[in-house]
Amino acid sequence: MRYKIYSALVNRHIGIKERYHRVHDNTHGAGKIFSWLYLLWLNLCFYVFFCRWLGEKSGFEIYEEKKLVTGGSESEAGACLKLNGRELCGFGEELTEKVVKKLSEYDIISFDIFDTLIFRPFSEPTDLFYFIGERLGYLDFKRIRTELESKARQAAYKREKTYEICLRDIWELLNDEAGISADEGMTEELAAEKDFCYANPFMLEVYLRLKDMGKRIFIVSDMYLPGDFLENMLRGQGYDGFEKLYVSCEYKKSKADGSLYELVKKEISAGAKKCIHVGDNVHSDVSMAGRHGFDTLWYPNVNKNTLLYRPYDMSYAIGGAYRGIVNNHLYCKNAVYSIDYEYGYIYGGLFVVGYCRFIHDYCKLHGIEKILFLSRDGDILKRVYDEMYPEDSTEYAYWSRRAATKLSACFNRYDFFRRFLYHKVNQNISLQNILESMELEQLSGMLREEGLKEEENLTDKNVDEVKSFLKKHWDEVIDIYGKEHEGAKAYYSELLGNSKSAAAVDIGWAGSGAAALDYLVGKIWKLGCSVTGIIAGTNTMYNAEPDASEAQLMSGKIVSYLFSQTDNRDLLKKHDLNKNYNVYWELLLSSPTRQFKGFSYEREDELPIFMFGDMDYNQEGIREIQKGVLDFAEDYMQHFGKYDYMFNISGRDAYAPMLVAAGHDERYLKMIEKRFRLDISVG
Repeated sequence: MRYKIYSALVNRHIGIKERYHRVHDNTHGAGKIFSWLYLLWLNLCFYVFFCRWLGEKSGFEIYEEKKLVTGGSESEAGACLKLNGRELCGFGEELTEKVVKKLSEYDIISFDIFDTLIFRPFSEPTDLFYFIGERLGYLDFKRIRTELESKARQAAYKREKTYEICLRDIWELLNDEAGISADEGMTEELAAEKDFCYANPFMLEVYLRLKDMGKRIFIVSDMYLPGDFLENMLRGQGYDGFEKLYVSCEYKKSKADGSLYELVKKEISAGAKKCIHVGDNVHSDVSMAGRHGFDTLWYPNVNKNTLLYRPYDMSYAIGGAYRGIVNNHLYCKNAVYSIDYEYGYIYGGLFVVGYCRFIHDYCKLHGIEKILFLSRDGDILKRVYDEMYPEDSTEYAYWSRRAATKLSACFNRYDFFRRFLYHKVNQNISLQNILESMELEQLSGMLREEGLKEEENLTDKNVDEVKSFLKKHWDEVIDIYGKEHEGAKAYYSELLGNSKSAAAVDIGWAGSGAAALDYLVGKIWKLGCSVTGIIAGTNTMYNAEPDASEAQLMSGKIVSYLFSQTDNRDLLKKHDLNKNYNVYWELLLSSPTRQFKGFSYEREDELPIFMFGDMDYNQEGIREIQKGVLDFAEDYMQHFGKYDYMFNISGRDAYAPMLVAAGHDERYLKMIEKRFRLDISVG
């Protein structure tokens, strides 16, 4: 009978089942009762009020829609704590000083552990179970571990009228129902906790200052982990000097029902006039602590804004790790970050780490001897790559669309005219300036011979005449570019050395830079090296020539990370250059260096000369973006360096944060765009 009722109310519609379990699982006591009432309400709405959408599985939207912060930085919007219900706000050191000053007024200070003193690099604490399951070689371990913990708590309540259990209680049930050795399982779980737990930098600074003042400090936690393990972990992370640790599983009392506070108050508060508890949970650390005689400092859980701002349309383990790292960094209150820094950290960091792994794996698999990171997109990529794979042979290579177009003129005249002429018609650019952009200004005196004038603008009416003029003087054009060929050949001969294979890494999108370099290196300069193009993404259907590099992609001369015609086609359809998506991605790889224009060469006994143009607008903003990318990469490597498989970040996962940024009519990205001015023409 009970099963029939459950099936009728829960299992009949997947949407109701999902919503019910989201509220019901891992609850006990009053939480269980609330979940049953919620289940009845769901069925009432579905059957009586015809809310049929409740029966549909959530999360099946093609792309997530989030209303991101656009009035400032995200970290700035969340820089407040609450002391006895009153806001205590500030940024970084300013907030640290305020918190220390307020806490120093108390005789006794107690701290919660997880999500207060200690962080895990996940958006959900149960994400830890993925890694334990992988170590044990056990499928579906996260769900099983969560389910059996809940059963162990229910059994404890029947026996002892308390939901508090220890780790062994959970693992003995796992041993009984899943057949996993309790001793082996406990060893692996404690090892995983030790690997991943780390000190919250904001709270560590607060704690150490209070300790230096000689304050009496206690630790109070609702937790199933052994007290001696927690003590060693805390001390290993810098939290030493506390008088005592109270952990619920060892006292069979909890903060959630207030009984642990009663014990703490009885044992430590004799003679103390003022006591305060610091924690992140609104119910356990604020309401119940206050109800049992403690003042409270609420430290908002860093994951409180996860649903509002972070992507969930990602693979489970990578998504949880990404969200956790970003949330811990932005909301720990150790610092407030700029908009530009957050653009790099939140939207560029995972992409760069994943792209670097993609490059490394490709080059290792195909025996690539030299990796060329093309300027300027390759600047931040190379810096992160060299941190991740210092043993690989990499070079920062000067290259640009402008240089490639000029040097390729000898074999690809069509692209030369297309980029330098047809892409610039009707833009109020004089013919003199057009020739100067080609570095062919010495031909300008011959324009009048063809009925053209240097001062007239390039238009759709005279562009064909200008092309005819250049074709007539083509031998002179090639001769002018001769010195550039000599300089480029000398440079790449030195750069490639004796390498027989190389990869040219760029952002994309047609892969023309790498393709031109391969042709020049192999067929024009005869350097005996094959160059493969590795790009972040390809042309899409929004390009005038969507299939420009299709043959090269099919043959493997060009490979793409994020998307192509054969991979992640939903991204291929979403990535719209008419909405400046190309520019937003290029901005993530921007560099505070001058535009590279080309090469020059005077004598064989001299080094080639590099020619540079202007620097991009908002140099400080670009440096902030790079710093954000570098900091994310450093954080990711620090937390997951021992877990090599966590660097297998798919192109779809790497794009997921940007899909969120592109939601809500690209309002966030348009806000970012206003802060920068990028030259997306040839060059």
